[in-house]
Amino acid sequence: MVWSFRNWRRRRIQAHDTLPEPAWRDAISSLPLLGGLSGDEIIRLRELVILFLHEKELVAADGYVLSGDMRLKIAAQACLPILNLGLDYYAGWVSIIVYPDEFVPEYEFMDEDGVVHHIREPMIGESWERGPVILSAADVERSGELDGVNVVIHEFAHKLDMLNGAPDGFPPLHHEMDRVAWTQAFSSAFDAFSAKVESGVGTMIDPYAAESPAEFFAVMSEAFFEIPRSLLGEYPEVYRQLAAFFRQDPAAR
Repeated sequence: MVWSFRNWRRRRIQAHDTLPEPAWRDAISSLPLLGGLSGDEIIRLRELVILFLHEKELVAADGYVLSGDMRLKIAAQACLPILNLGLDYYAGWVSIIVYPDEFVPEYEFMDEDGVVHHIREPMIGESWERGPVILSAADVERSGELDGVNVVIHEFAHKLDMLNGAPDGFPPLHHEMDRVAWTQAFSSAFDAFSAKVESGVGTMIDPYAAESPAEFFAVMSEAFFEIPRSLLGEYPEVYRQLAAFFRQDPAAR
């Protein structure tokens, strides 16, 4: 009953959408990332964006003025990974906070020796478990250019990873997927990539992927949508696992 009511409510929201067609066309044309989508995929992406903007709260921070164009750029890129999954994959949280540029959060943690450390580190994006997504508008503007770097997809991939707890590079897999195959593909690729980064070998994939398994999944998700053929050529098993998870095949577009 709850599920039926939610679907009915969402259909009404889509039926009465106020997303101007010219604004949507401008947003699509400004993102090469979306250039390979079929007509049907663009229609379904728009339907998801309408629901996303209705159910999520985009908030400007630090004096930034959040334009309609920026809202659409964030929403369209955030909805691309869930195009064939649905908005419920982003359930359990509401806010997206947008800073004009890098932001500097402060952290405090205690190490094994009981020493408390205070950390202040510039960031362009952050995702909190059961909390908001935080983005730098300047880096959102640079996303979607098919260069392998996309802060929106990166942070929303973390949100998918967090669906089953703290981010660890192992999101909840579909019932038809093999957990062992996922583990083998990602573990071997992570080890190989980390060794490559450590030795200074160049790669089109962001070296930040070597930071941890969680960051590896997020960066590989960026590559999957931004530079799919490069990912397929370099780490074909990772590509296949991501294609099964996202239920998309960007390299074929």
